Amino acid sequence: MEILEGYRRRDAGDVTVLGVDPAHADQRWRARVGIVLQGTGEFDELTVGEVVRHFTGFYPAPDDPDQVIERVGLTAKAKARTHSLSGGQRRRLDVALGIIGRPELLFLDEPTTGFDPEARREFWELIRDLSATGTTIVLTTHYLDEAEALADRVGVIAAGRVVEVAPPARLGNREKALATVRWRTPDGAVERAETATPTALVTELAERYGGEVPGLTVTRPTLEDIYLTMIGHQ
Repeated sequence: MEILEGYRRRDAGDVTVLGVDPAHADQRWRARVGIVLQGTGEFDELTVGEVVRHFTGFYPAPDDPDQVIERVGLTAKAKARTHSLSGGQRRRLDVALGIIGRPELLFLDEPTTGFDPEARREFWELIRDLSATGTTIVLTTHYLDEAEALADRVGVIAAGRVVEVAPPARLGNREKALATVRWRTPDGAVERAETATPTALVTELAERYGGEVPGLTVTRPTLEDIYLTMIGHQ
């Protein structure tokens, strides 16, 4: 990520971002890119509005700070000092600073690490809103449910190499994976079968059990299951 963002020089290979080598990027390129790092910095004694307005001075054609603050859901906190913000609100401020320059491309580096489930879901909505406005987003995450919920394409990296890039539903031939059907027999035992035609099997079971199949579940491999297989952990 730091190589793509222009912060670290690569040891080998070729890299282009928006048609430019980040290692030799100028200010015009940087104005086209937004970055939300795991921590942007400390502005404890400044208000949210002051910080966002300060960052408008770094870009040739910045967005309206009040509108950006509204987009990230911090209008009610615009006059609050940043040290009073919750963890989720701080990350929203980080995003505001990342998009104030109207970037074509936005890097989000593990943006929801440490969030509680409710804060994560709220932040997901913010990311969806940003994507819907036409901003291309590169997001790194260790939460596979987050990747599945947000990504149009997922890239898996193992041992420093890209293993595959594909839509979440097709990664690792996921769409061809067998479904696992489980049900409970009259004596309480749990039976299971793997099948490419789960609907047919469930129909057969329903006829066998007179309609309702006890303890019935039908599951397919999760994105995490596929990921673990791809990186070599069976």
